[in-house]
Amino acid sequence: MAIGLDVETPPEPENPEEYDYETCPFYGELPVRGQILEGTVVSTDMDKTVVVEREYDVAVPKYDRYMKRRSRIPAHVPGVLEPLSVGDSVKIAETRPLSKTKSHVVVEVTEEATAEDVAELTGQAEPEPELSDEDLAAAADDEGDQ
Repeated sequence: MAIGLDVETPPEPENPEEYDYETCPFYGELPVRGQILEGTVVSTDMDKTVVVEREYDVAVPKYDRYMKRRSRIPAHVPGVLEPLSVGDSVKIAETRPLSKTKSHVVVEVTEEATAEDVAELTGQAEPEPELSDEDLAAAADDEGDQ
């Protein structure tokens, strides 16, 4: 509750001399205001940044129905919340502009990703279990017998 939101405060940074206090809402000077959104991390390719995708419903009055829309929001990851992985459910809060595209900061990880979530988001099948040398040799023998 240190930042004015109902989120747990993470543990203090391990190396305070090297920590970036300017962009941390918990132990630094970054003000948090405005919208608080929840979404799923879909990309962690950038340094100290994740892309959060949130899904919401929009009314279509002509058909008296709702349709799903998605938006992707780049958000800063404070050092005390690293590392995040694809598929994690996070809560992000609006803040001052941190770069050309970033105006949100991750304030809480609500749910860790499972292997199935990661496979679904990345579009890849779950990794196959690695075969030992004995299994590979047995498979080669089976192919040679035919």
